[in-house]
Order: sequence, then C-alpha cells, then structure tokens
Amino acid sequence: MRDSYDLFIIGGGINGCGIARDAAGRGLSVGLAEMGDLAGATSSSSTKLFHGGLRYLEYWEVRLVREALLERDVLLRNMPHISWPMRFVLPLSPEMRFEGGTPTSKLLGTVMPWLKGKRPDWLIRTGLAMYDALAKSKIMPGTRSISLDGTPEGAPLEDRFHKAFEYSDAWVEDSRLVVLNARDAAARGADVNVRTKVISAERDGDEWVITLDGERSGDVRAKMLVNAAGPWVGDVIHGVMRANTPEGVRLVRGSHIVTKRLYDHDKCYFFQGADGRIIFSIPYEYDYTLIGTTDAEHDDPDRAPECTDAERDYLLNFANGYFKRDLSADDVVWTYSGVRPLYDDGASSATAATREYVLKVDTTGGAPVLNVFGGKITTFRRLAENAMDKIEAHLPTLSGKWTHNAPLPGGDFPVDGQRAQVATLQAAYPFLDDHWALRLVRAYGTEAAEVLGEAKTAADLGEDFGATLTAAEVAWQMDREWAREAADVLWRRTKLGLRLDEAQVARLGAWMAERRAGAAAAAE
Repeated sequence: MRDSYDLFIIGGGINGCGIARDAAGRGLSVGLAEMGDLAGATSSSSTKLFHGGLRYLEYWEVRLVREALLERDVLLRNMPHISWPMRFVLPLSPEMRFEGGTPTSKLLGTVMPWLKGKRPDWLIRTGLAMYDALAKSKIMPGTRSISLDGTPEGAPLEDRFHKAFEYSDAWVEDSRLVVLNARDAAARGADVNVRTKVISAERDGDEWVITLDGERSGDVRAKMLVNAAGPWVGDVIHGVMRANTPEGVRLVRGSHIVTKRLYDHDKCYFFQGADGRIIFSIPYEYDYTLIGTTDAEHDDPDRAPECTDAERDYLLNFANGYFKRDLSADDVVWTYSGVRPLYDDGASSATAATREYVLKVDTTGGAPVLNVFGGKITTFRRLAENAMDKIEAHLPTLSGKWTHNAPLPGGDFPVDGQRAQVATLQAAYPFLDDHWALRLVRAYGTEAAEVLGEAKTAADLGEDFGATLTAAEVAWQMDREWAREAADVLWRRTKLGLRLDEAQVARLGAWMAERRAGAAAAAE
C-alpha cells in the first residue's frame, strides 16, 4: 500500500469504484476508502436495471435518457455474466387515469382537456418509439404490441387487460457490478480499502492530507480528492473537509418488496398508477418476484433506510391493481430500501427530482476536490469518463478513454454466450446441476472455474453452508472481493440470504471469523 497518491476517492459505491477503475487504467496512482462494505448502501439497493428511464421522458430529460440508453449496449457487451437483456410488458388499460404532475401531463391537460388526466395509448407508443430511436440498440429488439388474451404474459393479470406494449431494457447484478469495478481497479494498481473511514481531509498546499481509521489507519496524501460518498457527500463536504458549497443532495428513499414467484415467464411488467407513478414487477433470483420502487424523502443518511409499512402497502396495492392474485403483507418474504442521493435542483417532489449527475470541482484554498452529486447506475461508466475529463485538467494521465470496450473481470465472452458458459462449466465440473452452474456463471463468468479450482466432487469445495454456497466460493470472495462478514456474502456478492436459515447464517459467520483470525495470526 502506498502512502501518497495522485487521486484519493472517498466512497466505495458504483461511482467511486467506477472512477477508481477508469483512473487506474489511465496510469494514475489511486487510493479508495469505503467506510463499510463495497456497495454497502445505495449501490446494492437499486431496482437492478440498466435502463434509460422511460418515465423520465415525461420530464423532458431527453439527454439523460439518451445517454443511458446508448450505455445499455456498451454495458451488456462488457459484462454479459452479470447483465442481460429483458423484455418489459406494459399493460394498457382504457380506464387508467393519469393525474401526475409532470410537465407532459400539465401540457396535455392544458391543450387537450378532453383527456381528463388519462395517459392515452398513442402517447405511450410515442414515448416507446422515441425510446427505441434514442437507443439505436444492436443487441435488444424494439417495441411491439402483444395480446394479453390467452397468452403467458396475460395469464397472471386481471381479465380487464387485453393489450400491452412490450419493449427492451436490461437487468444487472448491481452490487457485483461494484465489486468487479473495484477488482479491475485493484488489478490496475489501485489500493482499495474497506471498513476504512475518512476522518478528515485537509489541504496542505497543493496536496490533501487524509486521515483514515479502520482496517487501514493513519494519514495518506493525495494531489486530488474525489468525494463520491453518495448519501454522505454533503457530510464529507461540511464535516470531513470543513468546506462550504451551495451544492447539495436531496435524499430520496426507494423501497422494494420481494415475494415468492408470481408468474412463470421470464419477462418484467411495467405498471402505471393513477397517481402518475410507475412500478416494476421483475423475476428475481429464480424463485421470487421483485416489486418496486417508491420515492420518499429521507432526512438523514445515517438513518438506515427501511421499507415502511406504508411503502410496503403502497406497492402491494399498486400491484393488486394488475394481478389477479391479491397480495398481502404475508406474501412479502423480504424488503430492502436504498437512499438515492439526487442532485438538489429544487424540484417540488421526490419523484420529479432530476436523475442527472452533477460534477463540481472546488479548488478553493489549494488542492482540488471533485464532488460527485447524483447519478444512475446505468450511467456510471459515462459519469466516470466525465469525471476523468475534469480530473485531467489537474492531473494529466498517460492515456485516454478506454473503458468503452473493456470487459469487467469474468465478462470476456459474447453477450449471448451465457448458456454456452454454463455448458462449458458443467462439462468441466459434472457435479454441478443447472441451477448451480448458472448461478456461478452469473456471478463470476469465465472466472467461475477459478472459484472451483481442482475440485472433482462437491465435497472438494469444502464446507457446504447451504443453497450451493461452499467454503471455496466464500474463500474466493474473502481473498479477491473484500468480503469480511456473512452479510457481505449473502446480501451483496450473492443474494443467498433469501435461502439460508439462521443456523446456516451463523455457521457461515463463524467460519469467516475463524478464517480471518487464522490469516491474522499467520501474518504476525
């Protein structure tokens, strides 16, 4: 580990790790500190989609949507193990009322009052046509009309729905996206530190002196600082750097619920609400359905976000307006919430607040700092490139943009090659069943064989913690992916927390603690 860097990054979410990877690949010496686990907050609590944001067109955020849509193909090519195309079904209902407060609805209400608040089919089709035109995708098919009468897509829905539009977006394993960016950054020379909090950052002439506490403690120096602390970006500005800036974030909580699988096909649903909001219903972890999200103000980044009963019931009632089966709180097997640190543009509501990211460089008093506000998981790579444009004004690099055609670790196979990877893995390890092999490929891609090593049988992988999680895989995550505790494994690097019982979780935690203790003793 170095004690002096060109660039030091505060925050191990997708923005921080994405910038670290890009900067290290351009030849800068990079350090990063994350106070908890990688993707421990917002970046593991998304709706897990690479998408342009169809509803943002109603706010006329065309540039944002276009950038995100163009990125989908780039990201799918570079990470086909953790991201793949999905089809979205948008049911049409003649009695659907649209009473949202978007600029589009207000305009329609003014010039066409006969609509009486409805979002008409032609408006939806126009939006989807624009979506396809902006995307120019060479990977995903465009929009089409489908029947819901007597079809798999219509089977779980109420009989009043007869027609739908179907369009494309993509799924992503969000927390693994963060970990793989961190791994690639480290492979290119970056020092990645977890469970390490930045206590203070002070300018000392043309450098920063940064005080760390945790797994890594003491002072390091850097020529430039990046504040990518997500929900804590304001706390870092005012508390850690003791600086003043008029820029700020608006904390918006997005909550999700997970139920047992509600339908048999592998498509998602895009549901419209009478309040102008939308939710998604998405096949999740093979046996479950993910429903989300909400938009609620959140006042304190240090207050852990939780799905409230009111948010849970809102999502249930929303979904019940579409599904034949009436869902209740008893159907919810898990909930999660994340705080989106949106740039505070003074919008009147959480829903209307911009999803655009804003990058601000401050050189007041000497050494520069880049403060990162907002951002979407879909545009993380472009955010990192734009951040590097600003960083290079202060720290010239050895090379230019490079991430456009650079696969993440394990992603060096064709975008449509996931099934072939599964077949190859099963041929090499015949003891893997279809589900186990697919899970490993969707986590590690071409590196899955490295996780399994020389194993000839399942027993060769060491202790079985349940749900196909073995000691060999956990050891890989501890040694290569900065996993420290059971929750790091079960809720971020995998989602096997949905399947393990309390005794299995406890055993996993004890095994990891024993292994950490053994490693510490060997290092003395």
